[in-house]
Amino acid sequence: MFAVTAGSFDAGNPLNGLVLGDRPDPVAPDGWTTVTVRAASLNHHDLWTLKGVGVRAEQLPIVLGCDAAGIDEEGNEVIVHGVIGDPEHAGDETLDPRRTLLSEKFDGTFAEKVVVPRRNLVPKPPSLTFEEAACLPTAWLTAYRMLFDQSGVQPGGTVLVQGAGGGVSTALIALGSAAGYRMWATSRSESKRKRALELGADAVFETGARLPERVDAVMETVGRATWSHSMRTLRPGGRIVVSGATSGDAPSAELARVFFLQLQIVGSTMGTRDQLVKLARFLDVTGVRPRIADVMPLTEARAGFAAMHDGELFGKIVFTN
Repeated sequence: MFAVTAGSFDAGNPLNGLVLGDRPDPVAPDGWTTVTVRAASLNHHDLWTLKGVGVRAEQLPIVLGCDAAGIDEEGNEVIVHGVIGDPEHAGDETLDPRRTLLSEKFDGTFAEKVVVPRRNLVPKPPSLTFEEAACLPTAWLTAYRMLFDQSGVQPGGTVLVQGAGGGVSTALIALGSAAGYRMWATSRSESKRKRALELGADAVFETGARLPERVDAVMETVGRATWSHSMRTLRPGGRIVVSGATSGDAPSAELARVFFLQLQIVGSTMGTRDQLVKLARFLDVTGVRPRIADVMPLTEARAGFAAMHDGELFGKIVFTN
């Protein structure tokens, strides 16, 4: 089968490690099943893997990709939940200390076929295309959990999204707007600020700008470049929800501000299978859809990786078979 793999690591130029070509068809062990991939979406996680983050050299080559939608062995249209946990773990699988994501320990979704535990399949609503459904398991599920589970903010509250261009950020804006939150967003790019308004943001600001008032929660995926601004824009008792740090993970903690204003900092990673089911249902009911920047054949994946590496995306890149 054709697949896109990480063949080596290069922190400076991760695309140097990208390999496109034939791989053996996967064989499903007991309790697992094979999904014929119809669409798979690109995430920053895939670039980080090529930089050598989260994967050891002895695991290479490994098929990249965390997200997919396709057809299972019974002919059902399904979405793949990319969090692979210990089958003996009870409760929230994102808290399983042995959890991993597809493409970390097991081959991922950038291939014609992928094998996953049967419990990791979620029915795809007929109203969603395969391309739309493939955007959900990482970026959109992460956003769903951040906003509805971790933020502590109810509809009507004000939420700031830092960096209004990536997959998680665009998902946060669309989900929050549909659910009745007042969504604000920042970006260095005027065009991305304009697109954030089109997605449903109530107001947009340049990165680091002074806001009209303090917010109830900040959704943080940027890290070092926006952290101080996130801290300054929170109301007393407010909460920052962190699910990434694309600009670096070592900002000043600003502990005096944390304890004096009783701020809360909450980490959030991916989401559970049950949350993915609810997310798909939310989109089915509301008509909200992922913003897709580009759709291209898996054979042209290098161009998609290059676009993400250059940082000029607004929405998701989706590969199709």
